[in-house]
Amino acid sequence: HISFTAKPGETTAIIGSTGCGKSTLLKLIMRFWDKDSGRILLSGTDVTDINTKSLRENESYCTQETHLFHDTIGNNIRIANLSATDEEIIAAAKKASIHDFIAALPHGYDTRVGELGDTLSGGEKQRISLARAFLSDAPLMLLDEPTSNLDSLNEAVILKSLEEERNGKTVVLVSHRESTMQIADVVYSVERGRMS
Repeated sequence: HISFTAKPGETTAIIGSTGCGKSTLLKLIMRFWDKDSGRILLSGTDVTDINTKSLRENESYCTQETHLFHDTIGNNIRIANLSATDEEIIAAAKKASIHDFIAALPHGYDTRVGELGDTLSGGEKQRISLARAFLSDAPLMLLDEPTSNLDSLNEAVILKSLEEERNGKTVVLVSHRESTMQIADVVYSVERGRMS
């Protein structure tokens, strides 16, 4: 029994205690699961009526748990847009505040990550996930606790990038951090199955 509207050009934030369904809501929008009732509309069309490939091309999704492949850092970012140039990957990494870290590595963007990213910290993985979201340039950005593993300096760079990138985009942001909420145009609170 929740209802909300996220508008283009705005950042809509959703806050609430752990387990209240914030992340589930994003997964329903991505259609990882089908809803049992109600409607989820994107530009007036129910997500169940949108071709899955088309749906995913128009959404970028950043989770707390970043899955990395046993490949280079550059290719792990490029997975969001296989036709991206090296310059576009670097630009996305700068927006995600990970470029300086990558550039300082002996092999830069050609550095290989361990299986499931064992060679990277949680914050570094999270920033690679954000770089993917920026690189995909999708009109709908779904961000689940995108700065939870980051220090305040990296968070500030990323929030500034999100503010600059949201023109024409719809951003839905789930977070517990008050500092992250500051960029939101609208904040909804979820509690005991209700949204206000």
